[in-house]
Amino acid sequence: MSEDWTAVAHAIDQRVSELGMRQRELAERSHVSQAIVRELQHNTVQRRRSARTLEALSLALGWHAEHLSAVLDRRTPPQVGDPLTIADDDVPGRLSAIEHQLRRITDTLDEMNSRLTAETGRGGGSGG
Repeated sequence: MSEDWTAVAHAIDQRVSELGMRQRELAERSHVSQAIVRELQHNTVQRRRSARTLEALSLALGWHAEHLSAVLDRRTPPQVGDPLTIADDDVPGRLSAIEHQLRRITDTLDEMNSRLTAETGRGGGSGG
């Protein structure tokens, strides 16, 4: 299967426009050089890019970490919140996925705790 860098360029360009973002801002948010952002957004240089570069750009654009990789490979991009696809021998990737899941669980528990505290506060207690 061939890579579709034109689709990647189109996706980045469209998303940057939607968000009203400039290349410089995308470069700063993603920690990817502005020159590389420009090359990708305008498809001026087609060469192999690191998966981390595409992941950083995807996240900076508010997408799932694998969004641009999926576009490149002509697959349907995953939705934000979908699990990451990780090879068994990718220990750093697996640890990152575990951290992501733990963050989601913690956020859910914090939200539930806040609701419970608010409801208990409104109920007035049982007296004693």
